[in-house]
Amino acid sequence: MYRKFFKRFLDIICSLGFIICFWWLYILVAVLVKKKLGSPVIFKQERPGLNGKIFTMYKFRSMTDVKDKNGNLLSDAERLPRFGQILRSTSLDEIPEFINVLKGDMSLIGPRPLLVEYLERYNDEQKRRHNVRPGITGWAQVNGRNAISWEQKFKYDVEYVDNVNLLLDMKIVFLTIKKIFIKEGISQEGNATMEKFTGESK
Repeated sequence: MYRKFFKRFLDIICSLGFIICFWWLYILVAVLVKKKLGSPVIFKQERPGLNGKIFTMYKFRSMTDVKDKNGNLLSDAERLPRFGQILRSTSLDEIPEFINVLKGDMSLIGPRPLLVEYLERYNDEQKRRHNVRPGITGWAQVNGRNAISWEQKFKYDVEYVDNVNLLLDMKIVFLTIKKIFIKEGISQEGNATMEKFTGESK
């Protein structure tokens, strides 16, 4: 009952409530992003959602478009300024995703939506992470976020899929708030976020 009906009802109520209550925060962050990082303020990228269906995910921009002398973009780490690091460490870059939740592309809680290119690299077990809507936060995020291996991350994702319930979602919400304050697992060592998944994790 919770998984099929009540979870989506909570997603709508909570995401709508967040947007209404914190509309001023969206404006504030947008103005700061525009001033410090330039345009576009909103970063859009296609990501796979429920059952692998592709949708456009929204985030506040956190990186610059700095290029080398040949016109190629620098690495993510080189394009992530201090302000962008603050946005990511506080998760403020992700608040536009509440719009995705309201639209039904995402849920508040679920496996994080990854790159479309990863779809063909999953094994059968890893593909099961798409049996639920992707989330703003999830079981893998509160158990290491980007500091754990892809294998561990997918294990947590599938574990969540198999055990979706209200108490688990509430636990993830509280642990997420804790993670934001202590700022753990924001990035993998040597990377702006995490190295790309190559499909070698089985």
